[in-house]
Amino acid sequence: MTEIVVADQPVNPVEPFLRGDRMPHIWCPGCGIGTTVNCFARALVESKLPPDKVAIVSGIGCTGRVAGYMKLDSFHTTHGRAIPFATGLKLANPELTVVVYSGDGDLIAIGGNHFIHAARRNADLKVICVNNFTYGMTGGQVAPTTPLGALATTTPYGCFEQPFNLPFLAESSGAVYVARWTAFHVRHITHSMVEVLNKKGFCFIEILAPCPTLYQRRNRLGDGLDTMKYYKQKSVIKNGASTKDVQLNLQGEITVGRFLDIERPSLKQAMDQQLQDTLGSRYAGPGGR
Repeated sequence: MTEIVVADQPVNPVEPFLRGDRMPHIWCPGCGIGTTVNCFARALVESKLPPDKVAIVSGIGCTGRVAGYMKLDSFHTTHGRAIPFATGLKLANPELTVVVYSGDGDLIAIGGNHFIHAARRNADLKVICVNNFTYGMTGGQVAPTTPLGALATTTPYGCFEQPFNLPFLAESSGAVYVARWTAFHVRHITHSMVEVLNKKGFCFIEILAPCPTLYQRRNRLGDGLDTMKYYKQKSVIKNGASTKDVQLNLQGEITVGRFLDIERPSLKQAMDQQLQDTLGSRYAGPGGR
């Protein structure tokens, strides 16, 4: 009797980085967060970093659930506190590559003060912000990034508050790497993530992603596929663009790209240099030796 041999099924390269026992995930159909997770897993593959040397920290919200699905040392922290948790983790174990992965509400609203000071200090963190312009998990309230005129549960007549320009906020606060992409730009996202995984200092990537359940529906913008078409049609890649000029509006042009990539001492490097200078001057002998 002829034995039938079934060919081995190909293994998805991102599977080793995902907790399969926690699938299916909770994200709504058409949500862009899962797309960014695939990009992140592929960036981990490309970076060749040892998984036991990478930690992921998140806060509360839809994007905050990413930490629970990654097969890495992960911390799902309190609302708005992902960055201080991550800063402590990095300082306690400098060998770790620490990634902060959360949403616009968690990172920029209640977590905004931590964000600007971590950037000012140049804490060696890789901050990935999935921006869907709303609080997706708690009812669709107005967020710090909600465009002018957009509808939310707390702004039924349209948002009247000027939103943050996140790339400009990050650069002006002291970040050394700033980029923006949309969930349509999967290869660009992956490339940017590889770059920040191999860079010292406070790195920030904003990823625009659809929230079809709340933001899209309330603003009559269609489903997730409609949003991806909009991202494709309206996005213009301008690497090196001034972050002052990349503000978003409700349905206008979207400037994407790598806007900033510079070098300056990280928080730990500055601390080590200060300690070295202090000890050197304290124990210098006569004549400054």
